[in-house]
Amino acid sequence: MRHTQSFAPSVKRITLCTLAALTLLSACGDKDAAPAAGAAPGARPPPEVGVIVAKFQPIALQTELPGRVEPVRVAQVRARVNGVVLKREFTEGSEVKAGQVLFRIDPAPYQAALNSARAALGKAQANLTQASTQAERYKPLVEANAVSKQEYVNVVAAQKQAEADVAAARASLQVAQINSGYANVAAPIAGRIGRALVTEGALVSAAEATQLAVIQQTSTVYVNFTQSATELQRLRKTAGGKAGANGAVPVTVMLDDGSELPQKGKLLFSDVTVDPTSGQVTLRALVPNPDNSLLPGQYVRVRLSQAQLPAGILLPQQAVTRGTQGDTVIVVGADGKPAPRPVKIGSQQDGNWIVLDGLKEGEQVVVDGFQKMMVPGAPVKPVPFKAANAGAAPVAGAAAPAASR
Repeated sequence: MRHTQSFAPSVKRITLCTLAALTLLSACGDKDAAPAAGAAPGARPPPEVGVIVAKFQPIALQTELPGRVEPVRVAQVRARVNGVVLKREFTEGSEVKAGQVLFRIDPAPYQAALNSARAALGKAQANLTQASTQAERYKPLVEANAVSKQEYVNVVAAQKQAEADVAAARASLQVAQINSGYANVAAPIAGRIGRALVTEGALVSAAEATQLAVIQQTSTVYVNFTQSATELQRLRKTAGGKAGANGAVPVTVMLDDGSELPQKGKLLFSDVTVDPTSGQVTLRALVPNPDNSLLPGQYVRVRLSQAQLPAGILLPQQAVTRGTQGDTVIVVGADGKPAPRPVKIGSQQDGNWIVLDGLKEGEQVVVDGFQKMMVPGAPVKPVPFKAANAGAAPVAGAAAPAASR
């Protein structure tokens, strides 16, 4: 009995403390839960989403095509006389000027032929002097009937023959001078020269036209590329038949690493014939290349505008969800509620899609903040989309609409 009486007050005190704690916790729980239970819909501010306003504008329809670089001018340096190469006078891979000596071929036989031609000309000139003097002397004699007319005719004929011999000797001398000059092989055009195809001591032949080197002008280059005739007609049809003039079409060249050449080229012509085997049309562009960034034979991609779309809308790629069922965007209505909208997409241009149909001018299209639209149909607060944030938003903006559908 003593033990029971001693523990009774303690049990009562513990029971009272426990009840007090439970009452306090219950009061705290009711306090925290009351606002949530009684909260009205829309009490929290709507989430902000980045939007752009759809605007119709004329758009140049651009096309990317593969192409090959070709020099504007190419000259094959070949031997024009027979002989042994004595010296190479240029640095391989350097720029050379027109008329610059590149190779020296042994000139000894051609110098000897040149001396012989000069001597033959001197002999012919001496014969001409003698024949002319005799003809002048016979002229008064034939008038006085001191010599026969036949003799005078023979003397005049000898003079004319001597004149012809002089002319032939001069022609032979000129040929000898030309062959002697060919012993010094000069650059026919200015440009960049490649490696030497012969070395000192090599025997070259004029009959075989031995190739010595190749010079290419690369300060300005051609870019040749082909385009499907069907694609060309589709572009013109999309633009309502309004194609740009060939002479005014700018061409942008893109290298393998994706960088663009700072110098813009221009489209020279578009072939009027379609290749029957491939269905392609050949095009050529002229591109400035002052720093030799483009090399002959190099593979590049070109971007050009061949047609003009009178009215189109440009949207950032992250604003469009592409799928097997079609392309869609999210449009914020006048009530602030976002809703999906099917659109018709054309080509891609500078990181944007060209929207051909499905949007009206002035509508607000969501570009950023897709992850904030957790409840379908819940209102949002549209704010102007800032391009500086586009680097972080594309992944989320592209994934959220796909998941919601």
